[in-house]
Amino acid sequence: MKILIVDDDPDLLSLVAFALSQSGFVVVKAVDVPSALQVFAAEAPDLAILDINLPGGSGFDICSAIRRQSRIPVMMLTARGEEEDLVRALDLGADDYLTKPFSPRTLLARARALLRRAGLEAGGSMTVGSLRLDLEGHVLHVGEAPPVKLTKLESRLLQILIANAGHVVGTERLLTHVWGHRGSGDRQLLKQLVHRLRQKIEEDPAAPTVLKTESGAGYRLEDKG
Repeated sequence: MKILIVDDDPDLLSLVAFALSQSGFVVVKAVDVPSALQVFAAEAPDLAILDINLPGGSGFDICSAIRRQSRIPVMMLTARGEEEDLVRALDLGADDYLTKPFSPRTLLARARALLRRAGLEAGGSMTVGSLRLDLEGHVLHVGEAPPVKLTKLESRLLQILIANAGHVVGTERLLTHVWGHRGSGDRQLLKQLVHRLRQKIEEDPAAPTVLKTESGAGYRLEDKG
């Protein structure tokens, strides 16, 4: 699992990143709003932890931008714990908040709880419409049909599409998520992977109604739930 942490306090950023890394998470970091949005687009994290007061804007701006394109869990950090901040964060779509100061152990527990609820922790599942993806076993359930085994690449592709169901996921973001930041994936490989996945989720793969191509932009999984 990959976690984005955004905070302009270098000591806190390093401490939190170390704690999460030691627990097996991949951590990507940013210190201001512009870099946070760039990292989010490039790295496709599974969870975002956002400080509220940041250079170039606020954590509210990042949360709002994330919610326009993704359903990943978002945790807000606040030094004040003021009710107005908490209400605004939740209204923007944040899933949880944590008041500074906090212990890395507490943050880790809250992060794991968010990932569990989102079905993104190992052993969990993700559901949209009639699709249910078993993340640990790489098994796909489509309605009442017998379960279908997916390859690891197919599972990673479907994971990010389900997490962003109803929204277009850009080609570069898909490549990064499936093959890694420095991976060997290319657009032709992605097309082949989409083709294979459609064979397993579409009634008629030649006329897809679930996994759609958005010309020049990427792919979108229909949210029919």
